[in-house]
Amino acid sequence: MWRQHCTRAVGWQGSHPAGAGAVGAFSLLILREPLKEETKMNAEPKRKFGVVVVGVGRAGSVRMRDLQNPHPSSAFLNLIGFVSRRELGSIDGVQQISLEDALSSQEVEVAYICTESSSHEDYIRQFLNAGKHVLVEYPMTLSSAAARELWELAEQKGKVLHEEHVELLMEEFAFLKKEVVGKDLLKGSLLFTAGPLEEEKFGFPAFSGISRLTWLVSLFGELSLVSATLEQRKEDQYMKMTVCLETENKSPLSWIEEKGPGLKRNRYLSFHFKSGSLENVPNVGVNKNIFLKDQNIFVQKLLGQFSEKELAAEKKRILHCLGLAEEIQKRCCPGK
Repeated sequence: MWRQHCTRAVGWQGSHPAGAGAVGAFSLLILREPLKEETKMNAEPKRKFGVVVVGVGRAGSVRMRDLQNPHPSSAFLNLIGFVSRRELGSIDGVQQISLEDALSSQEVEVAYICTESSSHEDYIRQFLNAGKHVLVEYPMTLSSAAARELWELAEQKGKVLHEEHVELLMEEFAFLKKEVVGKDLLKGSLLFTAGPLEEEKFGFPAFSGISRLTWLVSLFGELSLVSATLEQRKEDQYMKMTVCLETENKSPLSWIEEKGPGLKRNRYLSFHFKSGSLENVPNVGVNKNIFLKDQNIFVQKLLGQFSEKELAAEKKRILHCLGLAEEIQKRCCPGK
């Protein structure tokens, strides 16, 4: 049902164009030797950063669990409390505190923002202005201009602003990365299906689905938008966003987000190279502790263990993806 779109694509089973060089600058953070993040943190920490978790849904609950368990990166962090709009009192011995107290407390040095996407920008701004380091679940913001502004604010304050991208820490992505390196892409496609999602909370589908776009950019380099359409039946809670992209080598790449009642959470991909094809990802194992791996990266940033080159490459990739998402939204909803 998803093969008929993207007029500039060669068929609808696509793949992404790009050779070995396409991975380049966009994947510096995820191409690091995996053991480095552990060996660099094995020493006894000289200090601990006080942390508050804002939002205790699925992601926030996992973050709190990781902060309380004895992991190398957790040894550098001290969970002070959590902030929630709900009156919860405490969770597993961790006390709820007010947003005002979290912002004003000298004990709190780090904020994990795990709320709905629509509130990320405001929380990031408040905590940076209060002199705190920030880890935020993707997407950082719902516009590229706001993201640039917040990064400038973080630099002015001398604080770390880290956007989580656990999709780059998945076993499936590691498999794809190895498969793509050195191959010339002819065409490619990626379809994601899932149940309904509230746009008011999580943003336009190009933003709520930005992890898929991040996969494509991380695998094949910078992309340009060819076309984008949105089919929507609000009364049925159904939507389908169809995006046609192309690589710097003009290879067509199709991306579809389809969400509605009864649709299972699944990812389907098809990449065609000069040397062969890849149809979906085989079972490559369970994704273990991906939020913890992301925390490891964040702690390395707190400790100054990432080079300026690595940080600049990550920032460039994130801003490129946010810019594409914004462009897709404008193309789908020109009146907004």
